[in-house]
Amino acid sequence: MSTDLTPLWDVPETAQFWPAGYDRVILDHTDSTMAEARRISSSASGHTWILAREQTAAHGRRGRAWTNPAGNFSATLLLRVDDTPANAALRSFVMAVALRQTLAMTVPPEQLSLKWPNDAMIAGGKVAGILLESVGRAGRVDWLSIGIGVNLTQAPDVAEVETGAFRPVAVSQYGTAPSPQDFLFWLVSHFADREQSFRSFGFDPIRRLWLAHAARLGEVITAKTTRDTLTGTFETVDADGNLVLKTPSGVQAIPAADVYF
Repeated sequence: MSTDLTPLWDVPETAQFWPAGYDRVILDHTDSTMAEARRISSSASGHTWILAREQTAAHGRRGRAWTNPAGNFSATLLLRVDDTPANAALRSFVMAVALRQTLAMTVPPEQLSLKWPNDAMIAGGKVAGILLESVGRAGRVDWLSIGIGVNLTQAPDVAEVETGAFRPVAVSQYGTAPSPQDFLFWLVSHFADREQSFRSFGFDPIRRLWLAHAARLGEVITAKTTRDTLTGTFETVDADGNLVLKTPSGVQAIPAADVYF
C-alpha cells in the first residue's frame, strides 16, 4: 500500500476503485468527525466519508476520550440507511469486517481478530474502535454515523487508557503503516462491498465472516453491562448481534456490554 503524499483516489491506475455513491470530505482540523457528520447530515446528498488529519475532541463509546496523533486514522462515514434501529446497528459488524480486511493488507492476517462489540485487535492489543450514532424519526433511522479510529503510526501509552482496558497497539508495530488517505481509500472499497452484501443478503453472511475472526470465541470471557457482570463461555453472536454467553445460570444474550478476557 502506497504511503505517497498523493492519495490513491487521485492516481489514475487506482482511482477507478473508489466506489460509486460515496462522497468524501477531507479536513485538516476539526473537533471530531462524528460532530462534523451531525453538522452536515441535513444537507448531505448521499453517503459521505469524512476524514480529519487532526481532531481536538475525539471520543469513543460512552464518551471515552480517543487520542489522535498525526498519522493515525480518524474518519466517520455518514451513511443513508432508512432502516430500523436494530438493523442499522448491525452496521458495526459490517464495518468491523471491512476494517479487518483493510488491516490485513499490511498486518499478518493471523495476528488480527475482532472483539465484540466494536474493536479490532492485533496480537491481543487494541488497534481500532468503531462508534455508531444515528439520526432519524420514530421507529426509523435515516442517517447512521459510523466513526472509526485506527492507531496507524502511534498507540497511546498504557497509562493513558482506563484501568482494565486492553493494551493499545499500532499498525506500525506489526507492518508498514499506510497514510490515512490510503487507508481510507481501501476501507471505503471494502466497506462498499460488504454493505452491498448486507443490503442484498442480510446479516447472516456478515455474521459468519465476523465470527470467523472473533477474539476468544469458545473461551471464557467476562461481559460488564451497566447493571451486571457476567462470566461464561463465548458461544456465538446471534442474528440480532447480541453476544451469547453460556453461564452457570444458563445461556445469556447480551445486547450491550464491555468485554474483558
